[in-house]
Amino acid sequence: MNATFTRKLGRSALRVSAMGLGCWAIGGPFWRGDVAVGWGKVDDEESIRAIRRALDLGVILFDTADVYGAGHSEQVLGRALAGKRDRVVLATKFGNVFDETTRQASGSDASPAYVRRACEASLRRLKADTIDLYQFHLNDYDPDRAGEVRDTLEGLVAAGKIRYYGWSTDFPERARVFAQGPHCTAAQFQMNVLDDAAAMVALCETLGLAGINRGPLAMGLLTGKYRADSRLSLDDVRGARGPDWMKYFKDGQPNPEWSRKVEAIRDILTSGGRTLAQGALAWIWARSPNTIPIPGFRTVAQVEENCAAMQFGPLDAGQMREIDVLLGRDRS
Repeated sequence: MNATFTRKLGRSALRVSAMGLGCWAIGGPFWRGDVAVGWGKVDDEESIRAIRRALDLGVILFDTADVYGAGHSEQVLGRALAGKRDRVVLATKFGNVFDETTRQASGSDASPAYVRRACEASLRRLKADTIDLYQFHLNDYDPDRAGEVRDTLEGLVAAGKIRYYGWSTDFPERARVFAQGPHCTAAQFQMNVLDDAAAMVALCETLGLAGINRGPLAMGLLTGKYRADSRLSLDDVRGARGPDWMKYFKDGQPNPEWSRKVEAIRDILTSGGRTLAQGALAWIWARSPNTIPIPGFRTVAQVEENCAAMQFGPLDAGQMREIDVLLGRDRS
């Protein structure tokens, strides 16, 4: 493994592996009403083996959220990292209200009192004394009210509960509000080779923030695992009972519109011995020096494949230009 392939975590003093692990899928099923917002059934012991294997392969950034599996993802991560906490950079998120027993997400809360309670609950589930990166999970929260949330997070820094914070949002104007705080160091946003996020990338580069990229494999579409006739289970966020915003999969099957884009660039992404997923991660690293992809996982094999992408490093400039041409993107 290329142990030297690291990136600075924004304006912080931390350096992290150029790839992190996203821990949404290992939370298992959970729901918002009758809408599936998890990734289906999981094997906790396999999840723990996968996390520890990633650590062996050089990954030190682990990203989760309190709502994933209604607390279950944090609990599994806490078990997996027992005795290894000083080796990792731990990131989680807050803002969603949920019931751990029923596995129902029921709303949101960004009040100062709730944020402080959520932080304490995450620390307990993670079996940690401090969260390295605490991220606001309400993508479209009113930016005019976000200053209060930012100030609450600064208070948590002062109290030693968290080290840095960021906003998981796809809107530059929202990330900019948080960036006014001295301990804001990252913005997390949706981006992959099929689905660029130019405005967020530019903001991160301008303000010196780390751009943590969720969905780097387009919810699995960029793994090459799914065929046109594949069908996801009903308890999977990509299944027929998933949310309206799910665009890479429709009615539990790969969305043909996005699948055609994958096929258009497949040969470039898989050149030089890379798998499709490894090529997709390589695109993100080439996109900006600030970007850090966090692909999800459920098995040791998935972790090993994704970690091996770090051996190849970023795509080159010629490959990046060719992808833009094939996808009809204008960088002028």
